[in-house]
Parts: sequence; structure tokens; C-alpha cells
Amino acid sequence: MLKEQEQFEREERAKRLVLARKNAGFSGPKPLIERFGWNANNYKAHESGRNGFGIADAKKYANAFKVNLNWLQFGTGDPLDPDELPVTMVDVPRISWVSAGQLTEQAGVTDFSEFPTVAALDLPDGDWIALEVEGNSMNKISPPGSIIFVNRRDKRLAPNALYVVADETGAATYKRYRPNDNPPFQPASYEDVPPPVFQGAVSVVGRVRRSIIEM
Repeated sequence: MLKEQEQFEREERAKRLVLARKNAGFSGPKPLIERFGWNANNYKAHESGRNGFGIADAKKYANAFKVNLNWLQFGTGDPLDPDELPVTMVDVPRISWVSAGQLTEQAGVTDFSEFPTVAALDLPDGDWIALEVEGNSMNKISPPGSIIFVNRRDKRLAPNALYVVADETGAATYKRYRPNDNPPFQPASYEDVPPPVFQGAVSVVGRVRRSIIEM
């Protein structure tokens, strides 16, 4: 079911890209590829729906065709609405689960300049990192391969909220906070996944505020 939904979203996004290109006065891919210097194979794959495209490419296409980024990427709003507030995009460092565990240590990771980044739209103020979800323990919310955005500035515990936590060994995990359970950080899975076994004290890396999966 998830793959069918991904395919549908990719095809709908491709249709909007074709419409944007035609409305901008380009009869086909060739003249705009020559004008903007884009990779021909990549663009044609995006326009045909054979390959999906993410926020970075969507922003590039939206700027070139003078359409609204929200409409092109998500199909929301009027493509030519001048009154719609522009989205803000920020590059969030995409780190490993090992590095996430190190964030709770006194001498943990503080310099993210060498990490790759992933673009995110309209994140609120915070200290953000991105992680790729592994395994099925949270697949009710975040299937494997999802990217979660973690606000390291928000460590207040709220029932049923989502967090990345780490124990004293530095092992990090993504779980739902259930204060009446033992341990209080529990899976949210369609499968019978046991809760984590923590070693020593558990520290909150940050609260998960967004989960996406690339189409």
C-alpha cells in the first residue's frame, strides 16, 4: 500500500511539473535544459514520473517556472497565488545513529559541518538534526527509510510524544514516550516488537517533530 501511495504522489508531482513547464512557455524539455543547464536525463525522469524529486529540485523548478513551491511539491494552494506566504527551507545535518548517541555525552558531536544535509520546509526555530529510520519498531509513524527531524532544543517529556533517546552506552533509539510503561520509551509498530533494553540512565537527545519519506 505504501509503495502504491508513493507511486501516485510521484506521478501527480510529475504532472504538476509538466503543467508548470508548459505554462512558463516551454514547449518541451529541450529548450529549458539548454537555458538552465539542467541534466537532461534527470529532468526527463522527473517529468515522466519515472524518478521522484525532492525539495531541492522542486525549489529549482518552482523558481524557473515562476510557480508556488507548495503547489509544485505538495499540490496545495494556487500555483500562481502571489499572496501565499513563501516557504522557508533549511539544510538540516543528516547524521548517523552512532553520532546521535554521542550527542548526549559531554564531549559529544558539536560540529556538523562535515555531515551531509537534507532540506526541510518551514521548520520552527530549534536545533535540528535529521536521522534515517532503521527497522520496523516505529513503522506506525515512520516506515523504514523515513527521515525524522529532531529538535535538540526540545527535551520536555510529553505523553505519547516522540523522542530520540540514548543510554549510557551511547546507543540511540527512536521511540514514543509512554510514562506509565516500563520502560517509558516504547515502540509504535504494527509488528510485535519488544521495547528497548537500556543500559544505565536514559538521556533525551531531542523531540521528533516531523517524519517524511521520500517519494
